[in-house]
Amino acid sequence: MLIPLETLAIFIPTALALNMTPGNDMLFCLGQGIKSGPRAGNAASLGIATGAMIHTLLAGLGLAALVAAHPVALEVLRWLGIAYLVWLAIGAFRSQGQDLTPVETKRSSAFSAWRDGIVVNLLNPKIIVFVLAFIPQFVDASRGSILVQFLIFGLILNVGGTIINCLVGSFAGKLGQLFARSARIARGFQIFTGCVFLGLAAKLAFDKR
Repeated sequence: MLIPLETLAIFIPTALALNMTPGNDMLFCLGQGIKSGPRAGNAASLGIATGAMIHTLLAGLGLAALVAAHPVALEVLRWLGIAYLVWLAIGAFRSQGQDLTPVETKRSSAFSAWRDGIVVNLLNPKIIVFVLAFIPQFVDASRGSILVQFLIFGLILNVGGTIINCLVGSFAGKLGQLFARSARIARGFQIFTGCVFLGLAAKLAFDKR
């Protein structure tokens, strides 16, 4: 089997937990939903998904080529990714609170919201860094094509994010009011995300591959 069930059992809930943490992409969908309605909010989430899959494909192609030329590269990248996850966890714990106010957006058609979602995602350098830090931790070169594994994990991560962003875009009004007025929600998400990053980094560091 290309990806073991036990690996999926760890990856899927972790990916969903990360997808539920508010970030620029989610707040963009929230802003589109509030300004232009559920249809635009959903279109924005699909645009974000399109951009994320482009990021994933480019990262997967680069990783596959790197490992083909330097087999030890995957192990080096794994430890760099673990260090990055720890750094993200520390940053989440130390943060004083994230502004969950919806991103300001102009009123848009569904097509414009989709197009703008792609641009917003592709121009976010944190996405490509995160993809390169997170997904390779679950790739096993001994189980077959690195690119195929990378794309499968990226698709799972992307599907979960798209579903959540669609819900955010559809119920934008009520969620916007809740996010805008609650600093406790922001802080709670940060602490939760920090625990997820730290726990995942610890497990990956001590697991024997």
